[in-house]
Amino acid sequence: MKTDIILCGVGGQGILSIATIIGEAAMNENLYIKQAEVHGMSQRGGDVQSNLRLSSNPINSDLIAKGSADVIISMEPMEALRYLPYLSENGWIITSSEPFVNIPNYPELSDIKADLAKLPNVIMVDIEQLAKDNNVPRSANVILLGAAQKALGIEYEKLEEAIRNVFGRKGEAVVDANIKALALGREAQR
Repeated sequence: MKTDIILCGVGGQGILSIATIIGEAAMNENLYIKQAEVHGMSQRGGDVQSNLRLSSNPINSDLIAKGSADVIISMEPMEALRYLPYLSENGWIITSSEPFVNIPNYPELSDIKADLAKLPNVIMVDIEQLAKDNNVPRSANVILLGAAQKALGIEYEKLEEAIRNVFGRKGEAVVDANIKALALGREAQR
């Protein structure tokens, strides 16, 4: 088993929390893991990106080469396109369908969606609306993780267990909200 994942978005959207959950779940499956992060100006709404490499065999590098990412998980559709050169031919993009407009020259959303529609394996979910409608407004990132579960090749139960471990110290309400969000994402991608 080998899965190379690029997680991307804008500072404050929870990209690093997703990376932590996936990493925890991978370790629970006895997989090797390597991670590299780029924070940029994350506290000022800049881009955040993480390379996450999982394998049943030892991993030499924490960076993902162009054309070899199996999955791009993006909290923001334009960010998914930014990392498109890294996606493998049969790779998956799982992205929020709605933009986080933080720059004055943000491209037209219809153009972004048209570019994404040309690709063979794309799942787009309005995670912010799902989070709002289901009273888990701070867990939109975990909804996206739920939508990406099958593409990651990690058992759903392992992700649930990882959420319990990662958020357990924050209390049962936070754990429950994130477990609910994971389930919402899994249902949204069907």
